[in-house]
Amino acid sequence: MTITEDKIYKALEQVMDPEIPVLNVLDLGMITAVRIGENDTVLIKMIPTFSACPAVELIRNNIRATVEKELGASVTVEIDKEAHWNSNRMAESAKEKLKNFGIAPPQIHNGEAYSEILMHTACPHCNSENTYLRSPFGSTLCRAIHYCRECGHVFEHFKPLE
Repeated sequence: MTITEDKIYKALEQVMDPEIPVLNVLDLGMITAVRIGENDTVLIKMIPTFSACPAVELIRNNIRATVEKELGASVTVEIDKEAHWNSNRMAESAKEKLKNFGIAPPQIHNGEAYSEILMHTACPHCNSENTYLRSPFGSTLCRAIHYCRECGHVFEHFKPLE
């Protein structure tokens, strides 16, 4: 089998985030480089969504195992120390998937006042902006907890990170 970048990216579509299983590593913008070397070896560079993310090693192993299985290639996965993840790297389709999963997606972050962005979060269940921040800390470090005054749902918000 000839290994191509397209085939590698197709295999990467199968590597899901262990904390949000509706998103893959491409949806999240975690892949920064894919290279095919001699003897069809593959190098994949990735960045974690959060520097202290406890799932980084699991994700690296899942990337390696999935691409090796799909393409029969030797795969190395490295953390890209030159790039830094921010929530603007997420694909628009990822934000829709998050919303359908019941998590408010991050807003675009352009250096605006972080507290203002965090306070104005639409409910992923009813789209109301009549919500309030219950806690800046959710089930993971990258999420906050909000309450919707319209539909009564408590929901998580994937924090915008710059």
